[in-house]
Amino acid sequence: MTLLIKVRPAKLAAIFIVTALVSAWAANSTVNVLYAGSLVNLMERSAGPAFEQKSGDRFQGYAGGSNKVANEIKGKLRRGDVFISANPKVDDQLMGQANGDWVQWYIAFAESPLVIGYNPSSRFVDDLKNKSWYEVLAEPGLKLGRTDPKLDPKGALTIELLKRAEVFYSKPGLSQQIIGAPDNQAQILPEETLVGRLQSGQLDVGFFYSTETSAAKIPAIKLPDEVAPKARYTVTILRDAPNPDGGERFVSFLLGSQGRDLLKQHGLEILKPDLSGNAQAVPTAIRLIVDAAQ
Repeated sequence: MTLLIKVRPAKLAAIFIVTALVSAWAANSTVNVLYAGSLVNLMERSAGPAFEQKSGDRFQGYAGGSNKVANEIKGKLRRGDVFISANPKVDDQLMGQANGDWVQWYIAFAESPLVIGYNPSSRFVDDLKNKSWYEVLAEPGLKLGRTDPKLDPKGALTIELLKRAEVFYSKPGLSQQIIGAPDNQAQILPEETLVGRLQSGQLDVGFFYSTETSAAKIPAIKLPDEVAPKARYTVTILRDAPNPDGGERFVSFLLGSQGRDLLKQHGLEILKPDLSGNAQAVPTAIRLIVDAAQ
């Protein structure tokens, strides 16, 4: 037997209104954070859940190479509230009318040097422990992974590292021996998959930020300061953010004491918040945190 229930038009309209309000509240409570792929562990396992617990907002993250994400923002292929880059130059590419004014300001908050991570089961481990790293990376058969220098700051810093190494160790042609061409597709992988490829044994070594090897407990070779460039992480709230208030809460959390503690736990070097761009466009709560840290 089919039971039919009559609902008065006025009551039906009220149901639709309540449903719409609930949907709107749920949408507004989600904070979309677009972030550098090297921060996957930090964002998904630590910062995201801790932010949700403290704020009541829902964290929704998207990871990718910083340049790649910036291109998606500029091309209106991806929307977000907060953007976290591994290089201030990426933010600069989103500033100004010619670039869509997607970024009006950004704050540098942490750094992480480039290191060489390796799989502890690799057949090259003994060599890595007993020989110069640049000799081992040039050995036949070694499987090396890195990110695309056109899409990811880490990939560009890898090229810079090898050029520095040529000078520091007086080894001209070292970069060519280790990676071949900068766009050598046999080595280039998406940033968000590089750690997993190394851990699964598909790679012997890879170029990572120290925060990645620290979080994933990957053994790593620390390089001299004269050789290893650093990622410089920045955070901002994007123009036309769907949830700017939620974005403000997230940035305040990240720059606050609890956020800084999580950054340290993930091997990041904490910076005094360094503001660039239009200071007047920075939300008051965030500006107060920056001012207090000076």
